[in-house]
Parts: sequence; C-alpha cells; structure tokens
Amino acid sequence: MADRKKNIWNFFEDTEGDKVVWIIVLMLIMISVLCIFSSTSRLLLPGQTRLDLVKGHLFIVLIGLAIIIICYNIKNINFFRICSKYGFLVSFILLTLLLSHIDVGPIKSVSRNGARRIIEVYNQQIHVNEVVKVAMVMYLAWAVDAVRRKEGMRFFKGDSKKQKYLYVYMPFILITLMVLPGSNSAALFTGGIMFLVILLGGDSGRDLLKLLLLGIAALAVCMGIFCATNSIHKKNEKFPVVFERIGTGISRFTGGSTDYDLQAAESPVGSTEFYEAIDKIRQPYSAKIAVHQGSLIGKGPGQSTQRYVVPDISEDYMFSFIIEEYGILGGLLVITLYLSLLARSSIIVRNCGKDLFAKLTVAGLSLLISCQAFLHICVNVDIGPMTGQTLPLVSHGAFAFLCFSVAFGVILSISRIASNRIAREQRAADPLVDLSAPQVENDLADLDAFESGNDINEQLSDDEYGI
Repeated sequence: MADRKKNIWNFFEDTEGDKVVWIIVLMLIMISVLCIFSSTSRLLLPGQTRLDLVKGHLFIVLIGLAIIIICYNIKNINFFRICSKYGFLVSFILLTLLLSHIDVGPIKSVSRNGARRIIEVYNQQIHVNEVVKVAMVMYLAWAVDAVRRKEGMRFFKGDSKKQKYLYVYMPFILITLMVLPGSNSAALFTGGIMFLVILLGGDSGRDLLKLLLLGIAALAVCMGIFCATNSIHKKNEKFPVVFERIGTGISRFTGGSTDYDLQAAESPVGSTEFYEAIDKIRQPYSAKIAVHQGSLIGKGPGQSTQRYVVPDISEDYMFSFIIEEYGILGGLLVITLYLSLLARSSIIVRNCGKDLFAKLTVAGLSLLISCQAFLHICVNVDIGPMTGQTLPLVSHGAFAFLCFSVAFGVILSISRIASNRIAREQRAADPLVDLSAPQVENDLADLDAFESGNDINEQLSDDEYGI
C-alpha cells in the first residue's frame, strides 16, 4: 500500500505515545489560556492590557510545550534514569540555599508572605518546592529500583538493607524536614507523595511502618522546637522562632485563637477590627461565593465578579473561578481530565513490563499531578485549610507550569517507549498459526469448497448425519 501523504489531518494519528495523555495536556493548556485571560487584573503591570497578559502566558505555554516535546522525543529510558539519580542532590542544594538566606551576587533567597520558597537568580524566580516535588519523585523511583536491582550504588555494596536506609529513607526524611520551614502544606504533600512512591516500590510493611513512625517522630521534634522557641520569643522578641510556619499551620487547622467571623459580625463597620477580620476571611469566603454563583453552566467567560475580591484567584483559587464562569459542568470537565490522567497512567504502568523505574516514575508523577489538583479543588470548595497549592498546568505561575511540563513530558516519553517495546515484542513473537503452511492452505480451500457445495467428495451419508 502506498505511503500516506503527510498532512495535518493524520499528524496526530501518527503521533506515538499515549494519545489520551496528549489530549489531556492540550485541553489543560487551552483552559489555562482562557482562564488567565479573564481571571484577574492584579497580574497586569502599569501600562499593560489583558492582551499583554495573554501574550506573556502564551510565551510560557510555548516554552512548556517545547519542554514536553523535547522530553517526549527522548527514546532511551536510561537518560531519565541517569538524570533522576541526581534529583536528591539538586533538591538538597536548592533547599540549602533557600534556608541559608543566601544573598550573594545575583543569587538571593526571597521571603514572600512570611515564608521562604523562592530563589532569585538575575531577578528570575525559582520556586524551589516545585522543583523538589518533581525531582524527588524521579529520584526515589531510581533509588528504589537501584536498591532492588543492586546496581548503581556506591556505598554499602552487597548490603541492600543499609542501602535502602541511606538512599531511600534518609532522603525522604531529610527533604521533608527541609521543606517544612517554608510551607507546612508543601512538606506534608511532598512527603506524602514520596511515601506513596516508596509504597508502590513494594517495600515491606514493617519497614514502611518504621519509616512512617520515624517521620511522625521527626515532625513531633520540629513541633517541640517551635513551641519552645515561640515561648522564648514571647518573652524576648529578639529571639527567633524556629519552624515558625508550624504555628501558621496549627492556626489554620484550629481556626486560631480569634474567631474572625464573629469579630467581623460584632465590630463596627469601618473599624480597624472589622477590616482586620474581613481581610482574614476574604479569600475563602469569596471562593465559596464564586462556587455558589457558578450554578450549572456559570456566568460565562469574562463575567466573574469575585476576581475583583480574591487577589490569588488566578493561582490558589483557580478552580473556584472556573466554576463561577463555566459552572459545575466546567468544573466536572477539569476533574475528568485529572481522573483520566490517573486512568491512562495505570495503563502505561502495565505496559512498562518489568522496568520498575519506569513504572514508579509514571505512577509517581501522575499521582503528584492529580493529587495536587484534587488538593487544590478541595481547598476551593472549603474542604480543609488553605494550602497554596496551584492547579497543575492551569493556574498562573510560570515556573510551576514549566515543572509540570517536565512531568508530563516524561510520562509521554515513557508511554512512547513502552508502546514501542510492546510493538517490537509482537513483531518478534511466533504466530499461533502459520498460514503459509501447505496443509493450512489445503484445509482452507476444502472449507471454501464445502461451504459452496462444490465438493462432491465430502458428501455425508445418512449414517453420518445420524439418520
């Protein structure tokens, strides 16, 4: 058969890898561009218009798509295996620079809203937690696989138990504790995803229980340090509070010592107490109003009113904005896309065969993306305290967008490698029936003759009919 002429209509059909994941990526990007255009004017700089905002976001989208395509075209799984090996080192260095409050030349550790999460290099922001999440998932996939295969380890050769503690458990505990000073929610979320990767690696239940208890004990020590330093700080304000974000997390779970709802209701309108309470409850209440007003089909594109009230609606509260403008149906579409990613990733994992690294990488990255999405959604519909987690590949945030582009690119690349492996195995497999054999050809010819009634030698007698 003649080769088909290449054109735009069969380009997607010829694309390798999981096509459903490609559709999910493209739909999330389209939703992102549409929502960023109409979400908020807070992102605009002086003299800019919304068109300028969309142009800037489209530039980030093009870079993200380029990253996805580059990762997708990597056809050797060993490339990802080698890169993943240094995921812990990269995470450790970035977190060390962040916690050391570095301010040397063009490199600066930046504090925003009372938390250190950003490193600036020549005024370009690196959101450290976003890098750490992706890097540590891939690192643990490599470490668990390397310990299982007993290959690639420099220390404790021949002692898999010590290797597991050094290369798997120690990085898990250390990175979780290093993320904690910047964000409680990021530490718990990143630690939870890393624990799931170790769990999926098939570790023994007893060792996992030890790891979980060790993590809880480390968290308890950090809380003890916070309580002790906070008590001293109240007596001497010059004494610094260690793990100050733990106090923020406790207040969010317990509601704090002040009932801001009651304070807003009882304080005179216009008073300092009134505006203090309103500022505390503005974002979560406005997000709930946006969800309520969205109803089934929403207000329509560009018709949101809560975007003028919620400063971070394009980031932390993007899902509530989607529901306000596109209704419950729009929200269900977004939820379906992330659920579909989980479903397709499970198929990719099965197609990876015996390659544990590939399986854990795909499973870990898809869980990272989907779990962060559902955590964001829960906060937006007032289930749980505010966490500051964005909606992957939808919320505004250039660096987070690029990090998740890497994650999607790796998933698509491994799906392509897995599908090509299955195709090679099918081509190499012996057929169940050799249709070229003479006996088969004769049998098929006899069958055709019998069905047409032309084979007089095969007439059955009355006895053979059972008469």
